[in-house]
Amino acid sequence: MEKLIVSVGPHIKDKVTIAVIMQDVVIALLPAMAASFWLFGWLSVKVIAFSVIGALGSTLICQKLRKKKFFLDKSSLVTGVLLAFVLPPSVPWWIPVIGGACAIILGKEIFGGLGHNIFNPALVGRAILLASWPAYLTAWISPFDGVSCATPLGIIKEGLPQTLPSYRELFLGIRGGCLGETSVLALLIGAGYLLWRRRIDWRIPFAYLTTVTVISLVTHQDPLFHLMAGGLILGAFFMATDYVTSPTTPWGRIIFGVGCGIMTMLIRLKGGFPEGVSYSILIMNMFVPLLDRFIRPKPFGQKK
Repeated sequence: MEKLIVSVGPHIKDKVTIAVIMQDVVIALLPAMAASFWLFGWLSVKVIAFSVIGALGSTLICQKLRKKKFFLDKSSLVTGVLLAFVLPPSVPWWIPVIGGACAIILGKEIFGGLGHNIFNPALVGRAILLASWPAYLTAWISPFDGVSCATPLGIIKEGLPQTLPSYRELFLGIRGGCLGETSVLALLIGAGYLLWRRRIDWRIPFAYLTTVTVISLVTHQDPLFHLMAGGLILGAFFMATDYVTSPTTPWGRIIFGVGCGIMTMLIRLKGGFPEGVSYSILIMNMFVPLLDRFIRPKPFGQKK
């Protein structure tokens, strides 16, 4: 007897599957990955490889424990790469392994797996690592020579007597910072690909970047510096736009992006950390269910 599966509508079939979307995200991350290798050499390969190993290995273990058939969804691969991108290039190998495990187990699987997580898994992994081993997570090196240095935002926050990098250096990524966040050029190439493929909505990054620009101008800060100096481009296009942890409605996405921008600048200008992108996205992730609940579009044909 043939088994019938009954489910609620709408019943829409599309060739754009999760695997296809995640594949496009991986392709979009390739320019930043290449830039990290150019800037930091084989250290970038080490961090990315061990982060991916931690993420994929944890996915396998969780599925075995839950007695599920092993299914290697590419979202775990994306999580591993994104986690590596928000880590310093000089971290020991076991840091990205633990971070990848935390991202998958505590950031995704504990909520029920793919599609059920509340927070961005990669940022959950980074937050846990930063709270556990802050010395490793705040040790920066300069590109090419690997000399210890401070990030541009760190120079401003701590008032260090160092010369800030030029706009050109910020744009190309010739500065201290996390592995995959430094090259604005490479990240914008990847972001352009995602927008062209319609894999992300323009509203979140537009609202995010516009809010940071406006607050920078109001507080007499350099908006170009704040846009390029930290992990804002990486966060706005690759983290905040995560399908599961971002709002589903157009206005909800705009509010989400504005909230991320406000929190980022609040942390940068008034907080104890020089950077605020990771925590701002995690904080706004908590409000996504409320935004989806209270900001709903009017059903087609319904009158006021």
